[in-house]
Amino acid sequence: MKTRIILVLTAILFSLWANLPGQIKIKNWTWNRPTFPKRDLSLKLGLDLQGGVHLAYSADVSKIPVSDQSAAVDSTRANIERRINLLGVSEPIIQTSKIGNDYRILIELAGVTDIDNALKLIGQTAQLEFRESKVATPSAATDFVSTGLTGADLQRAQVQFGNGKSSVGLEFTPEGGKKFAEITKRNIDKPLAVFLDEKVVTAPNVSNAIADGKAVITGNFTVDEAKQLVIQLNAGALPLPIKIVEQRNVGATLGADSITRSLYAGAMGLLIVCIFMIANYGVKGVLANIALVLYVFLSLAVIKLVPVTLTLAGIAGLILSIGMAVDANILIFERIKEELVWGRPRLAAIELGFHRAWNSIRDSNISSLMTAGILFWFGSGSVRGFALTLIIGVLVSLFSAITVTKFLLNLVYRK
Repeated sequence: MKTRIILVLTAILFSLWANLPGQIKIKNWTWNRPTFPKRDLSLKLGLDLQGGVHLAYSADVSKIPVSDQSAAVDSTRANIERRINLLGVSEPIIQTSKIGNDYRILIELAGVTDIDNALKLIGQTAQLEFRESKVATPSAATDFVSTGLTGADLQRAQVQFGNGKSSVGLEFTPEGGKKFAEITKRNIDKPLAVFLDEKVVTAPNVSNAIADGKAVITGNFTVDEAKQLVIQLNAGALPLPIKIVEQRNVGATLGADSITRSLYAGAMGLLIVCIFMIANYGVKGVLANIALVLYVFLSLAVIKLVPVTLTLAGIAGLILSIGMAVDANILIFERIKEELVWGRPRLAAIELGFHRAWNSIRDSNISSLMTAGILFWFGSGSVRGFALTLIIGVLVSLFSAITVTKFLLNLVYRK
């Protein structure tokens, strides 16, 4: 019982925290909601509800054998998707098409405001190279020659902070680490230059051999520049050269009116369900409705925290899962009714009702999760959004029906 109390109170507090406005002002008093590390708790809307940007790229496959062209385009699309995900754009739509011999990569990004930054990140690759000096006192970039250590030897890059400045930490692959150790060993007391896109970023003197396979690029980076460089280094080079051929802003195809109608439909459905539960189950129905309201707020909190981009299909998935939450409560209450008919004491009937309804609830929810999982794995765009909100809704509905409803029933009938 104590564990259930803690779980329910935690769910209530979490739901309140995630769904309250970021700031509340009452006269001279201001309350700011505590933030969650690296999470913006605003509700993310998809391209169909808030608009964004449409980009079309032409892929140059002229140097690729005909039999490998389709695979090369798919590889480029996957690399671009990886970059966009690192940019933080939720649920991008990335497709490939072929018109004659011309391959196109079509990209739609919801809610993007900085189009130039998106173009730069998608189309450019950070060319990293370490070069050693060929003269005693180098004075120009031409005084350095390649060591053979490049971005291809990089395993991971990450932003680091120190002395109030941003830098980029590098971790090489095992083979790259061996190269780096050998390079630093032969260049002790000599400058080793870091070139980025053919420009010298830094050229520190090597004080000793570095055998741990790690290095740091310390340039005059802003935090945003360091983050963008890390994204480009981690994403790697694009398999094919690409060229932007179309760029335009996309208005919301559905917009605020569709959101309002969807919310209205959801609220009406919830109200009808609540009336049905009260009419059929009385006090138990009231308690189930309380659990259902908590379910709605808890689902929204999880969607904000993940975060999930809500498209109209995603909203449909969330509304659909409300029905599944009610279905679990109905199964439980009908089992409790049967136990009471057989003469069980009320508390024993509640316990047995939950226990004997569990197998049916578990199996129905597992089948729903499997279906949603297949949709998420093989689908794309709004289909994945629908599947993800359905998965979240099913999991939260299980918590709502099994934990919250049982807690409320025990709380009321024990008294």
